[in-house]
Amino acid sequence: MSAFSRRPYFLVHLAKDLKIEWRSKDSANAMLFFALLVVAVFSLAFDPTNPDLHKFTGAILCVAVMFAAMSALNQVWARELQNQVLDAQRMTNASANDLFIGKVLANFILMTSVELILTPIFVIFYNLNVVGQPWLLAVVIPLGTWALVVNGVFFAALSIRTRSRELLLPLILLPIFIPALLAMVMSTTAILTGSSEPTLWIKMLAVYDIIFTTVCLLLFDTVLHAEG
Repeated sequence: MSAFSRRPYFLVHLAKDLKIEWRSKDSANAMLFFALLVVAVFSLAFDPTNPDLHKFTGAILCVAVMFAAMSALNQVWARELQNQVLDAQRMTNASANDLFIGKVLANFILMTSVELILTPIFVIFYNLNVVGQPWLLAVVIPLGTWALVVNGVFFAALSIRTRSRELLLPLILLPIFIPALLAMVMSTTAILTGSSEPTLWIKMLAVYDIIFTTVCLLLFDTVLHAEG
């Protein structure tokens, strides 16, 4: 048995997805395009020199991340549907959660990479001067990204066989994601403007992540085999 096959199964799925994305760059390009489009459109609608704009920059950044994620999450299971790959994965000894965690981690890494490119562009476009503690953004953005990805991968699997899954996924995902989006917007705005303390919102976002990650792990096996 090769060293690759002795890895934990979720690392195998993670490496496979990252390798495919590295070769094609389809999801990364789509995410970056949509995120930059949102940033550019809002920058044209507002005056970057207006100090009151900082009250809305947190919301704009979070919306840009959300729109970018949707373009990738709609296709997260598309490769597994080709040539009955998903059926073959159901027949392996790996648990369904290994497949789920591998998918979530791959998309989380992909989104984080796009955010690292987007953030300096966002700062330049909106002439930002962070009043609060900027290092807290390194906590808020990953927590919000994880909330979006873990739910997105789960509900994308739930709607995988439907004809209008590109339309169905946002309809299911967005209402579930609203509490995390609110916490993400409020904490980001508090950090950028220094108008309030973001700790409570960050804690709410962390609790949201723990709850929904646990629920998705408990239910994913049922969802995966129900699609068989």
